[in-house]
Order: sequence, then C-alpha cells, then structure tokens
Amino acid sequence: MLSGGNAMEYTVKKLARLAGVSARTLRYYDQIGLLSPSRVSSSGYRIYGQAEVDKLQQILFYRELGIKLEEIKKIISDPDYDELSALEEYREELKCWQERLSLLIRTVEKTIEARKGMMTMSDNEKFEGLKKELLAENERKYGKEIREKYGEKTVKESNEKFMNLTPEEYKRMQELAEKINTMLEQAVREGADPAGETGREIIALHKEWLGFTWTEYSPEAHLGLTQMYVDDARFTAYYDQNVPGCAAFLHKAAQNWLER
Repeated sequence: MLSGGNAMEYTVKKLARLAGVSARTLRYYDQIGLLSPSRVSSSGYRIYGQAEVDKLQQILFYRELGIKLEEIKKIISDPDYDELSALEEYREELKCWQERLSLLIRTVEKTIEARKGMMTMSDNEKFEGLKKELLAENERKYGKEIREKYGEKTVKESNEKFMNLTPEEYKRMQELAEKINTMLEQAVREGADPAGETGREIIALHKEWLGFTWTEYSPEAHLGLTQMYVDDARFTAYYDQNVPGCAAFLHKAAQNWLER
C-alpha cells in the first residue's frame, strides 16, 4: 500500500485483500476494460488510486445484484452515470431484499412452529412469502418494461390477483409454466408448425396460465405479450435457455391464434 499525501494507493495484491476479491479478478477487470489501474509503477506494478477504489466498490455492488459484467461496464461508463443516484438506487434494492428476506424468514419460522404443533398455519400463509419473492424478482427484472407496456393500474391489479391465488391455483400455475416450456422445446426440436395442432395447444395453455394474473384477456394483448418475448432479449433468454427458437414459436402460435 502506498501513500501520496492523504490519498492512498494500492497494488493489485493490497486492493484485492481490501475488497475481498482475488488478484486474478482485478487483472481480469483490467483486461476487459472494466477497471484499469491509475498508473503502472516503474517496477511494473499496477497501482490503483482512490477513484479506482470507489469504482471497484460500485462494481461489487452491482455484482451483488446479479448484474453481468458487460452490463456493469455499460452502466458505469455511461456519460450520464451518477454515482450518488446509483448508490441511492442500490440502497432501495437492499431495502427490498431486506423486506423479502424478512417475509421468507417469518414464513419459515411459522412453518417450524406449525410442524411443532405450536400454531396453525393457513395454506395461504404457507405460500405468501414465496409468491412475494416471485413478484419482487419479476419486478426487478421486468418491472419497468411491463409498466411502460400495460400501465401501473394493470400491473397492480395483476399482482393483487396473483397474491390472492389459492394454493391449488398457485400449484396449477406452476405446473402450467413447466408444461408450456417442455412442450415448446419439444415442438421446436421436432420442427412443428406453430399454426398446427401443437401450436394451438401450447397457446391455449399459455392463455390459461395468463388467466391466473390477467384480470381480462384479449388475443391482441396476448399477441403483444409474445411480441415482447421476441423483442426483449431477457424474455427470449428465458424461453430459449435450453432450445433456441421457443420464444419465436410461441409468438407465431399467438399470431395464428389471433387470426383464428
């Protein structure tokens, strides 16, 4: 560790120890242009200053949120990037995590007490924490896009409907999601026609699945949703995670559904 006046400087080894990461990680960050040292000493050592220390803290914050390195690079290299605003947003994310974890902990504690015969736990209570966790995760990933497409009121009503699902409805919804994905993958592997019987069966199941959260249904809205599955890389990645082309198949099936 070096000192120049009041500013501290660190070698790779010292900064790695300070931040709790490996020296290899810092060298990789330098390699991909995510975090480069402020200078290289006459002896060939990478030297990091206060600006790099602060930047590394931001990078590790984003990593904790599960954001990929290439996305972090885009965020912090943006000319409009505001560190203070980013910290405030991170604080809000942590508060949401805290609330979600607290709810899950309470649910687990109630379950333990119920198993010991100390209390009675309703079926809704058993799934409340898990359903809120799913909503929070969905909000983190897609909240902005969903609200822009459908509006705050629609999203709020959809979330309320989901939270009010009975245990049987919740189980059916989870089973449907799994069945839809399995059928999509098989249909794409086999080169099935989205306009054929398999496509119609899949889109009918998808319509039923939507019914657990949508307050009203129209084929046009259904088509618009599947269009987003194709246009948004994150939705595409979800459906195409095992077999590429599933999102596109679902969208084409929805097009045929609307035409019929």
